[in-house]
Amino acid sequence: MKIAIISDIHGNLEALTEALAYLDTHPVDRLHCLGDIIGYGANPNECCELIRRHNAVSVLGNHDEALWNDELLTHFSPLAMRAMRWTRSVISDSVESYLRSLPLVATVDESTFVHSSLENPSDYPYLFSDDDARISLRLSATSMCWIGHTHSPAIYSEEGEVFAVAKGPRYIVNVGSVGQPRDADPRLSFGIFDAESYSYENIRLPYDVHTACKKIIDAGLPPRLGERLLAGH
Repeated sequence: MKIAIISDIHGNLEALTEALAYLDTHPVDRLHCLGDIIGYGANPNECCELIRRHNAVSVLGNHDEALWNDELLTHFSPLAMRAMRWTRSVISDSVESYLRSLPLVATVDESTFVHSSLENPSDYPYLFSDDDARISLRLSATSMCWIGHTHSPAIYSEEGEVFAVAKGPRYIVNVGSVGQPRDADPRLSFGIFDAESYSYENIRLPYDVHTACKKIIDAGLPPRLGERLLAGH
C-alpha cells in the first residue's frame, strides 16, 4: 500500500495541479488531504473540486472551518482574516457543504490523519517541538500520524526529530504545505509513504509560482499573500 499525503493547499491551484500531475506519473493507492484546502489563495472552489474529484480522504483544517466559524476567525492574523473574508464571498454552496462534512481526525489502517495535533485538535495548536510531538505520539493509536498546519516538513519520534522512518517506533510526520511553504523553500511540499517498504519520501517540486502570485493580486487580495509564495515563508 502506497499513500500520498498533501496538506495546506490554501487555494493555490497552480501548486495543487503540479502535485497531482506528479502523482499521475508516480501512482499511489490512496490520496489523503490534511486540510486547509482554502484560505490565502485565489482558487478555493477549484482546489476543493480537484480534491473531491481525486477521492482524497480529507480532514478539516482551521482555514476550512473559519469559513463558517466566526470565533475561530478572530484568532487569525489581519492578513489571514482579510483573505478569509474574501474567500467567504466567493465560495460555492457545494464546496462549503463538502468542507462542513469533513472530520477533525481520521484513522485508516495504521495511520492517523489530523491537520494540526492530536492534543485538542479542534483548537488547532501548532506542533513545533519534540515535546509537542511526544504528546501527540502518546495520544496516537497508530504507528504513523500525519499532520500539516506549520507549513514546514518534519519527522518526529519519541526520541525527538529524525530524518527517516523505520518499522517499530511511532512517528508524527509533518508533510509540509502544497500551496504555501514556509521553510524558506518556495517549492511545494507533500509526502509519499510506502507501507510495504516502510519508507517515507518528502516530495519537493517547483510550480508556476508567478501565476499563483499574480492571481492573488488580481483578485484584490493583499499583495503580501502572493509575494510570500516567491520566497517560501
